[in-house]
Amino acid sequence: MTGKIIKGIAGFYYVIAESGIYECKPKGIFRKEKRKPLVGDNVEFEILDPTEMTGSMTNILPRKNELIRPAVVNVDQAMVIFALESPKPNIGLLDRFLLTMEWQHVPAVICFNKEDLADQKQVLPLTELYRNCGYEVFLCSVKQDKGLAQIRMRLQGKTTVVSGPSGVGKSSVINAIQPDFKLKTGEISDKLKRGKHTTRHVEIYRLNFGGYIVDTPGFSSFSLAGIGKFELKEYYPEINKFNSGCRFMDCLHYKEPGCVVKDAVNDGLISRVRYNNYIRLLEEIQNMNSY
Repeated sequence: MTGKIIKGIAGFYYVIAESGIYECKPKGIFRKEKRKPLVGDNVEFEILDPTEMTGSMTNILPRKNELIRPAVVNVDQAMVIFALESPKPNIGLLDRFLLTMEWQHVPAVICFNKEDLADQKQVLPLTELYRNCGYEVFLCSVKQDKGLAQIRMRLQGKTTVVSGPSGVGKSSVINAIQPDFKLKTGEISDKLKRGKHTTRHVEIYRLNFGGYIVDTPGFSSFSLAGIGKFELKEYYPEINKFNSGCRFMDCLHYKEPGCVVKDAVNDGLISRVRYNNYIRLLEEIQNMNSY
């Protein structure tokens, strides 16, 4: 049998196949070869008990990619959900998420939820800020059923990591995209003996219009460990476009003379908000590496 790992807890892996969800233990060979199954893995397994829906995992099929944060494999894209109001969007945190996805080479799209609560004068500048950086931006309101059709089209046929801070309505958006998710969540939760509405682990759900959603716990911060100060500029698409024009090849776009990126900021070609966030992150990385 073949299937996809949708959740892993305490050494057990829950594999979705055509005939249902199986609780599987990996063969000892995986531990011997230091191969760890991850959520999103396509695997081969043997059915041990068809009534209890248990199995033994025998092989991990080749991976398309592997994300470190969150730990998931075979992903096509990421969708980060922030609220426009209640709570107001934390632009610094959003930029951290986007650069983390850039670092891991995963295309990202942005969904701003709770449009019905937002001051429309603030909505356009915010959406234009990120569209001008090259990101696709969706506006939605679960309460008013706005923007959900466009999001479904973007998710169709893809495996999408969905993430966002706590309180932004991420679970509401996911359930609105596919109304029977609550039923599916209940089915999986009954098997795992877990609460139905709190995401504690990375978990995958199959979309009935094609594709998968990878739900992740709400985040409040992102570590920059592993990102070097000379790399950071590569993960800001609008800054990266200007990288080759500076006087110094290793220009950090910080205090160096002859910097075309700083000129682009002054000319309005690069958002000053995004540039200031870049400088804050650069200083954070420099301070981390100085100890």
